[in-house]
Amino acid sequence: MAGELGPHFSVHVIQSHEELRDKVARNKPEAVVLNIEYWRLTDVESLHRDFPALPIVCTHRIPDEEMWMAALEAGASDVCPAGDVANVLTSVLRSTTVSRTAAA
Repeated sequence: MAGELGPHFSVHVIQSHEELRDKVARNKPEAVVLNIEYWRLTDVESLHRDFPALPIVCTHRIPDEEMWMAALEAGASDVCPAGDVANVLTSVLRSTTVSRTAAA
């Protein structure tokens, strides 16, 4: 996923919760893409609470309606299938546009 999003965005692969929070605080990215097979929904909640304007697009190999609703309730802006890079890209672009419009 990182390699396929790289031509469109500056991509940083993060290995820990602490590294994620540090990178978000220092780099102020336009969006974050989290694989919720690796990250927990409590991580999404915490990130959303501390950075409420930051769009968070979650991915999962097999997202279902229940997972999608739980992620949205946790603060995600969308959930996409992990292998569908075009959908992730569209969701990130849509989320950053909405985020910028809300901030204006």
